[in-house]
Amino acid sequence: MAPNDKITVAHIGMGTQGFRELGSLLEKPQIQIIAVCDPNTDSNDYVEWGKGGILRTIRSYLGKPSWRDGETGCPGGREVGREVVDAYYANQRKSESFRSCAAYADYRELLEKEKGLDAVKIMTPDHLHAAIALAAMKRGKNVVTHKPIANRLSEGRLVIDTARKTHAGTHLLAYGSGAANGKIARQIRRGAIGTLREIHNWTNRPVWPQYTEIPSDAPPVPKGFDWSLWLGPALDRPYHPHYTHTVFRGWYDFGGGSIADMGIYSLWPVFTELSLAAPRSAEAWATHTCSIVDGVSRPVKNDFSFPTACTIRFEFAARESMPAVDLFWYDGGMKPRLPKDVEAQGVEIPREGILFVGDQGTIMAEFRGESPQLFANGKREPFSLEGQPDEPISKDGWLSALKGEPSPGSFLNAGPITDAVNLASVALRAGKKVVFDSDKMTVTNAADANKYLYREYRAGWEL
Repeated sequence: MAPNDKITVAHIGMGTQGFRELGSLLEKPQIQIIAVCDPNTDSNDYVEWGKGGILRTIRSYLGKPSWRDGETGCPGGREVGREVVDAYYANQRKSESFRSCAAYADYRELLEKEKGLDAVKIMTPDHLHAAIALAAMKRGKNVVTHKPIANRLSEGRLVIDTARKTHAGTHLLAYGSGAANGKIARQIRRGAIGTLREIHNWTNRPVWPQYTEIPSDAPPVPKGFDWSLWLGPALDRPYHPHYTHTVFRGWYDFGGGSIADMGIYSLWPVFTELSLAAPRSAEAWATHTCSIVDGVSRPVKNDFSFPTACTIRFEFAARESMPAVDLFWYDGGMKPRLPKDVEAQGVEIPREGILFVGDQGTIMAEFRGESPQLFANGKREPFSLEGQPDEPISKDGWLSALKGEPSPGSFLNAGPITDAVNLASVALRAGKKVVFDSDKMTVTNAADANKYLYREYRAGWEL
């Protein structure tokens, strides 16, 4: 394939997850990464899930087992990204001739200067997803992004509406990951456990520090890190490492919490198979913290970070041939109470899992639908998914979007799940049940909660 026949891609976000997934782009001969982007130049202060994992991954891309010998931290940043891309292509595509990969701090400059760009892959903190996707689609670029589409309900809808109007190829990378849950839901729709009444989904997240106070100290901004660009549309605040590099997810300004991190994987196929629209309501119960002021201990009013643990109940309206259903989300170690007939079987609740409760039985599986078990008529037995068709897209389905072709993982198919994960944040911050009018995009029972559907933007970053 000649260089000018390749799909040209910009990789925006060169942190831990960006490097984990970079290989799937590098190894595709039909793709050429022509630019990387990150407000961080080059540092070794990233947070990872296994010591040295990212360093080993980068060394494998480079073909240099001794790269940065003596390194004790986790590397990342745009210059590391540029070095990896150039070295990989030099090693693996020696017969081809390419210009060096460009590196940018600001995605807006990248989109302005890279005239031959076909698509972008967004691997940034959640609060930047919408801004970058919108800017790219408005310039005629196709977009692949990590979950969520946005961490505000209004932004999610704006991104999806823009994808519809621009006809951009789009793909949300959570697609297909919970395919087994979709197969279970398909069987339930056909009557496997009678009428479905409740769905329960729980995760071991958060697996990051869940900070309960806004930092009061103000360490200097690290050399080579553009704090203003990292903030993007979020309001100004002093730099602190408790906000950045993997731990951003726990803050309302920057992340979507545990449900945006994991719930999109496990629940998107369920939404699709059960034809769930936006929730009619959301209600949250959450942990709280206390502080002692002047000898008095009181609960802290927290409108800045997600709780250590929570339970969220969504109510969904009846659909054609299917009645109303409640969906419960749990994180931080919270798990559902099992139906008595299931509990009687001596069941051990998995660390992460999903539970479908019907009036004629219950199905429990691991988080993404693995190892499903059916509980009915006082018996427990494996629930077979054999004979059902696989998802209509492979693990590399995002390639369709990069080419501008239709993808089942399109943003256009992710509206209800995007609404749900963002409405969870609204319920948590409002501290009460919120009743949602989807057509009007309005909370109808608590006017003061409507502000949480939107973001308050820094000047010059409005969407």
